[in-house]
Amino acid sequence: MADARSFDELVAEGASVPTEGWDFSWFEGRATEARPSWGYARSMAGRLAGATAVLDVQTGGGEVLDFALEAAGPSRAPLVVATEGWAPNVAEATRLLRPRGVPVVASADDARLPFADGAFDLVVSRHPVEPHWDEVARVLAPGGTYFAQHVGPASVFELIEFFLGPLPEAGHRHRRPERERADAEAAGLEVVELRAERLRMEFFDVGAVVHFLRKVVWMVPAFTVEAYRDRLRDLHERIQADGPFVAHSSRHLFDVRKP
Repeated sequence: MADARSFDELVAEGASVPTEGWDFSWFEGRATEARPSWGYARSMAGRLAGATAVLDVQTGGGEVLDFALEAAGPSRAPLVVATEGWAPNVAEATRLLRPRGVPVVASADDARLPFADGAFDLVVSRHPVEPHWDEVARVLAPGGTYFAQHVGPASVFELIEFFLGPLPEAGHRHRRPERERADAEAAGLEVVELRAERLRMEFFDVGAVVHFLRKVVWMVPAFTVEAYRDRLRDLHERIQADGPFVAHSSRHLFDVRKP
């Protein structure tokens, strides 16, 4: 059912909600996204229980790692370290993970990982900006594993193109899992398993869209309510008339081994 509140009320609410971390609980009742069948966070917990030294790359606000550590319980790896490149998330992840004995290292997403060669037997990552395969291979010990969920090609493009117009074909090809497989193998890694799924998303009101675009800042670069107010109003009227705005996220799971 369409939200009865006015366009201005919904937009103002979406613009006022804090965006730190990767907790998406605010969207309950406002937007939905189907989850991949493999259940990444719980699968990660199983991997944590069998490892000795773990690195979580681009941990965001630390929420996924925190969940996995809780699920792994006392059998978790004795050494767990995380990196994050966005300052607000570094602070949020530190607050969440410090009580679990996990240090969070501030490290730019495109920087060399600040760890020695072969330091970890497990590297994990959920939605890295870009997978830096050479660095993953470098910090993994022989026989170690990279277990990650990546964002796939053309993810949420229905929403992005609503605001930006049609994107170049090259944008639709970016992040294709087979290309990432080739890059991983070029770095000397063995892809044990690669799975991909495309998943339905629904936005029930324009306030949820505003908050989403403020939180996931690379979707519509330089997004502000002021810059896109006319397009937001068009979206509000469309949702009021036709129901939820539908988009599709794209995800793939990598289980990769260093020989």
